[in-house]
This record gives sequence, C-alpha cells and structure tokens, in this order.
Amino acid sequence: MKPLEGITVLDLARVLAAPYATMLLAEMGAEVIKVEQPGTGDEIRFYEPMIQGESAYGFTANRSKKSITANLRNAKAQQLVRDLAAGADVVVENFTVGTLKRYGLDYASIARVNPRIVYLSVTGFGQDGPYAKRRGYDTVFQAMTGMLSLTGEQGGAPCKAGLPVADLSSGLWSAIAVLAALMGRNATGRGTHIDFSMFDGQVSLLTIAAARWFALGEVPGRMGTEHPGRVPSAAFATADGGHVQITCNEPHWAPLCRLLGLSDWGADPRVATNAARLENRAEVMQRLSEAIRGWTRDAFVEACVAAGVPAGPVLDVREVVEDPHVKARGMVSAFAHPKLGEFPALPVPFRFSGYDRLEVTRPPMLGEHTEQVLRERLGLDAAAIAALRAEGAI
Repeated sequence: MKPLEGITVLDLARVLAAPYATMLLAEMGAEVIKVEQPGTGDEIRFYEPMIQGESAYGFTANRSKKSITANLRNAKAQQLVRDLAAGADVVVENFTVGTLKRYGLDYASIARVNPRIVYLSVTGFGQDGPYAKRRGYDTVFQAMTGMLSLTGEQGGAPCKAGLPVADLSSGLWSAIAVLAALMGRNATGRGTHIDFSMFDGQVSLLTIAAARWFALGEVPGRMGTEHPGRVPSAAFATADGGHVQITCNEPHWAPLCRLLGLSDWGADPRVATNAARLENRAEVMQRLSEAIRGWTRDAFVEACVAAGVPAGPVLDVREVVEDPHVKARGMVSAFAHPKLGEFPALPVPFRFSGYDRLEVTRPPMLGEHTEQVLRERLGLDAAAIAALRAEGAI
C-alpha cells in the first residue's frame, strides 16, 4: 500500500506545473485520470527533446497516470467529465480563468454533484486581481517576482534559473495544497476550491531576499554564487577547470585556512569573523581564489570533507546521475515504455516507513485508458463508447 491509495484525481491540466503536481500524487499512490484532447492530447507530448516520436519532456510530468480523451467543447464529453468528477476526490485544472465555467466544469458546477470535491485551479496570476487575465510562462514569473533580478553574476545581466523553477515549484505548491485540503476534508466533511496563482507561489519564495528589504530597506542584487550575508560562500575555480562550492560558517573558517596554508592570515582580526569578512569580502575572495586554484576539484573536495569544511563539486547533469550516492539512494530509476523499452526517470524522493516503496511507472499513451475508465467508472458498454467516439466526444 502507498500513502495516497484510495484517492482519485481527475487531471484536466496541461503542460508542466499542474501535471507535475498530479504526477507526484500518482506516484504516492493516487489514481490519476488525465483528460486529454482527442487526436492531439496535452501539447507537452510534442515538447523537445523527442525520441521516436515521444517527448522525454512530457515524461517528466505524466508518469503513473491513466489517459482518457474527451473533447471538452462537446456537451456529451462535458457530462462524462462531470460524471467522473462526481466519483473523484480531487480535480486539478489550469485553464484560463472563466474557461471551464463555460463548459459547466468549474468548481461550482462540480461541487453541485460532489460537495466533497477538492478542486484546484492553477493559473498564472490567480482568479482575481489586475493581472488575472494575463497569460504567463515560467520565465515571465521568474522576471515579475524578482528571481531574474537576483540571479546572475555581479554587475551582469539578469539570468534565468537553469531549470523551470516557477513551473516545478508551482507543482510542489499545488501538491501541498491538495494534501492540506484532503486533510481538512477529513475533519469537516467539506470540499474546497483552491485558488493557486503561480505568480503568488514565486512571490512566496522570495523569503530571505524579501527579509533583507523588510529589515534593512535593501534591494538585493545579483551576486553570482556568493551569499549576501556569509563569506565565504561561493563557487571557486580549480586547476582542472572544475569548480567547488564552499559554504563556510564560523566553525569552518579556521579549518579552511589551515587546509589552504593560510592560518596566520585567517586569524587576522580583519577576516577572523564573518562580520569582518563581510566588510572585506573582496580581499577574502581574492586570497581564497588564488589558494584554491592550485587544487584539482575532487582532491579539494576530499580535503574539505576530511577537514569538516562543507564543500561540494559543481557537477553537470551526467555527473549527477552517475554519482555513487545518487545511485545508492535509488534516485535514478526507470520505467518500461511500449515504444522505447526501458527509459530512465527520477523518482519521487520520499521513503515512507510502513508503506510500499514508491515506484516509477510509465506515462500513458494518449487515450490508452479511455474505454477502461468509462466502462469501470461510469458503467458504459462498448456500444455507448463507440457512439461517443463516432460523435467526436472522445
């Protein structure tokens, strides 16, 4: 048994943020039924990188689900979705504000047939407010919520994060919201409508950057890999072209200096405390950069670990997935795909004691489970399903 077994999620979402949330729920045991447009499906199925006509991008947000097709512009398809929602625990959607109301699939319509439904609406800017009707994408949210202003080298241009952090973190926020609402329903017996704005989610992540503004009236700027309140905390170049990230608190300063043969300088009152090092950041960074540049990356990391100094190599993606600790923790798994054979995947990173180990299972082919779901959940026979298909409803 897995933690969410017995929970049914109707997934009306597309692309990345909300589908990533429902995939997390699926791999924790929920039955997730993904509703897609007949013929084309979720557009993420065509996002690069493609392999033999399948999207590896799409795999990252749609594993472990069932796929049915339903043309939401068709009245009979709309009724099918309402009927499915009547027997579900959760509905997740990310349509433009107002779209599903026209189809009779908004929260009010679904709640009439299922008052216990947890209904999550994921939009760019929320259900209300001056930006509610705007469209947004990951990098737009990064720009408008300060992320780009904080990312990049000192004195350089704004830089986006290397991953779609607004999409992925919105998926995490969404999963948290659904789980909280399910717990609330257990206590009250009532469902709820969750209005989640991806914009709001990114504003919430400003945390310590916003704290500097609230406390000091300081607008944080770009600092590359350096930390605004701790020195040293940065990536340093090594002799072999690699980089090592060091994050040094007070107990680690003296061991780092001893390791680098800089004990006398490290005890100088101008750099002996973090407050002093903040005042003399340029000198500290220059001296450490010169000393570390004589080491190879892995040798320096090993020496830091032995000395109790927090440090790690800056790894590329290939190095990460081949890392022995990643392998030991089972953080690279695989699923069997009908066209591609075994395909690697990164699992949900939880281990629940007393439950079955979470597994990676394959993403569905488009519409693969339409007949099964309509037959088992709605009691439709082959003739009824064939009629719906002939009409273009599914």
